[in-house]
Amino acid sequence: MMNLDLARWQFAIVTVYHFLFVPLTIGLSVLVAGMQTAWYRTDDDRYLRMTKFWGKLLLINFAMGVVTGIVQEFQFGMNWSDYSRYVGDIFGAPLAIEGLLAFFLESTFLGLWIFGWDRLSKGLHLACIWLAAIGTVLSAYFILAANSWMQHPVGSIVNDERGRAELVDFGAVLTNSTAVGAFLHTITACFVTAGMFVLAVSAWHLARDRHTEVFRPSMRLALVTVLIASLGVVVTGDLQARLMTEQQPMKMAAAEALYDTVAPASFSLFTVGSLDGSQELFSVRVPRILSFMATGSFDGEVEGINQLQAAAEQTYGPGDYTPNIPATYWTFRLMIGFGLLAGLISVVGLWLTRRRARRPVPRWFYTVGVAGLVLPFAANSAGWIFTEMGRQPWAVYGVLRTADGVSPSVTTPMVLTSLIVLTLLYGALAVVDGYLMIRYAKAGPPPAATATPTDTDGPRPLAVAY
Repeated sequence: MMNLDLARWQFAIVTVYHFLFVPLTIGLSVLVAGMQTAWYRTDDDRYLRMTKFWGKLLLINFAMGVVTGIVQEFQFGMNWSDYSRYVGDIFGAPLAIEGLLAFFLESTFLGLWIFGWDRLSKGLHLACIWLAAIGTVLSAYFILAANSWMQHPVGSIVNDERGRAELVDFGAVLTNSTAVGAFLHTITACFVTAGMFVLAVSAWHLARDRHTEVFRPSMRLALVTVLIASLGVVVTGDLQARLMTEQQPMKMAAAEALYDTVAPASFSLFTVGSLDGSQELFSVRVPRILSFMATGSFDGEVEGINQLQAAAEQTYGPGDYTPNIPATYWTFRLMIGFGLLAGLISVVGLWLTRRRARRPVPRWFYTVGVAGLVLPFAANSAGWIFTEMGRQPWAVYGVLRTADGVSPSVTTPMVLTSLIVLTLLYGALAVVDGYLMIRYAKAGPPPAATATPTDTDGPRPLAVAY
């Protein structure tokens, strides 16, 4: 059990840390591509300066995401070898395609975009950033397809003779309804993250009245992006909630700490309960909302933890099939709450910056914009923790328990040592990344004279620049 707990902690730290960079890379790559498209079409120097400035921050973030992502995949062979042996044929297929196709696409064309200024035509250079952005989106889909198979295993069978799961329909894995729902929800959350990042940096400069010709349109773009993406998060989140109720009813019951089946079911905004979450002492509730989230009907029935636990014991045998209730309950609410706050900031910002507004934007909004940077990252982390902890005790839902996937030959000192080393290393990388991001964010965009490429009308010989 000690090995299992340490391995889970290590995977959680690496995964949550890695996921700090992924949403920003995906959303910001598309926004930068849009900025360069605006420059390509209008030849307006402001858009070129925006492209160069936000593109530099994108590259720093992308580099950190690559480093942490590689380490994450190594864990499957180190701490989770039994998991890899049992389901590797299925889980590894979308990850292999992600590495060979999507990551190759984004990294190659991002490299061409970096070194292609003044060496490629404007149109070809623009195509590079768009292909890189498409690659980041494809990477997200293939990775989510692998994770969604763990949430809702399809297209596979369990071969009892060989003692492992085998892939029988790869198309079913890629078109898994859970994967489609998770992808749409994740991508919209990525745009919320990128929009709030652009908003925070822009607000910091505008509060000091610096580079207003660049950061005013940047902030406006960010506000529109966050508003549209927030609406998308709500719609796709509603879709995911119903899929979750259908495929993993225990996760939905744990999200509400609902112990007994009830119809209609209310949604608690805030609850004070016992430490194990088994007893409710005080709560503030909204009638019928949980029924609507789970079933699409305000009178729908939502199954309780006790009934689902009894059903699981009949199906899988004796055992505890409930996740950590306090953790799932609060991460579910933190995810929703932080996301809604980000959307609210965008609504207020769009109202304050509307064209007919004669008054300047109040300085307090710039402070709110900078502080709001934490919201999407906190929401993403809470959502990821809820998704993974709510599936417990399963590594692959209904197929393989988490306790059965840990490496049997790895000793406790080994796992503890790697956990400490990786945590300290990631802490140091966080300091370096924070320093670089803050330094270049404060530096602002390049001057107009140095931002404009010297030759963008025709192709030149491509050479690697150092």
